[in-house]
Amino acid sequence: MMCCRMKPLDFDFRRGIQAFCLLLTVLCSSGAMAAETSGRLDIYFIDVEGGAATLIVTPAGESVLIDSGYPDFGGRDRDRILHTVRDVAGLKQIDHAVVSHWHLDHYGNHAALSTEIPIKNFWDRGIPDALQEDPKFVDRVALYRAASQNGSKTLAAGDKLPLKQAGRTPLEVEVLTASREVIPSRGEANPHAKDQTAKPEDTSDNAASITLLLKFGSFRFLCCGDLTWNIQSKLVTPRNSVGKVDLFMVTHHGLPTSNNPALVLAIDPVVAVMCNGPTKGGHPETIATLRKVKSLEHLYQLHRNVKLDAAGQTPAEFIANTGETEGCEGVMVKASVSQDGGSYTLQIGKEGRPRIYETRKH
Repeated sequence: MMCCRMKPLDFDFRRGIQAFCLLLTVLCSSGAMAAETSGRLDIYFIDVEGGAATLIVTPAGESVLIDSGYPDFGGRDRDRILHTVRDVAGLKQIDHAVVSHWHLDHYGNHAALSTEIPIKNFWDRGIPDALQEDPKFVDRVALYRAASQNGSKTLAAGDKLPLKQAGRTPLEVEVLTASREVIPSRGEANPHAKDQTAKPEDTSDNAASITLLLKFGSFRFLCCGDLTWNIQSKLVTPRNSVGKVDLFMVTHHGLPTSNNPALVLAIDPVVAVMCNGPTKGGHPETIATLRKVKSLEHLYQLHRNVKLDAAGQTPAEFIANTGETEGCEGVMVKASVSQDGGSYTLQIGKEGRPRIYETRKH
């Protein structure tokens, strides 16, 4: 069974007080998910049934929505995103809407959302003329072009999102990969690079995914979209250009075409969140890789993989939704980082118990 170890509380007294105050702030907010961030940085992993939709709310109250789930299904994913944006986060607009890559489960609701709530800025890797794996791409992306009024901005490796600063804790979101381009190799040598092997070239748009590294003080969060094996290798070989992170959004819903051990073991996350569906993602090979991560304290899954037994995935207390898609309530996972970036909590839904984690020192 997935190890659920919690590390001893060996951090100093000041860190302990910070973590305790963060927990009190979370618990005293409305349903532990108030709109007011109180200087915190909040990350909402919205359940879109195996697609992706991640909402970041900064201490300045600025919002970044990464991907937007599937279209159709009676507006299911659109409505879950709107509920999170409006009712949970208390926002009246989306400041930055990012498309990690051009697969429908990632940009499917950008256009629909724009008719319901203002979107100030659209960001993507650039719009291709065609997509080999999607014959309907030209028609589908036309809706996105209309929503953005052909004004979406292209992100390239090395770029940074223009976010407002608030308080004393610096905030930065850097683009590490985009359109198969990777930032120059930097950082420490990756001891896991020698163990990785290349896979056949991935010609799909997954390999062109945008990778974002969020830094808030000492806190680090990595989101790779659906970035696949060989490009992940370039990101951490021969040097680990990401560094170690606190929170990792498991890539590509937990599929084994991504989640190269050379990357996963090198970034050594303390907490991981897998945005999988009941029958999509959460693959045993990826679970096995995560179980080798030395610093991993907990893995959260948006869904139980109904094809695996309990021993084959994370324990039930770390799974947000346990049934099939039909009748699913779409419970989210929320991360909340203290105003100094020194500690953070994760909880499942409005009623979930927040678990406190100390930010690692970088």
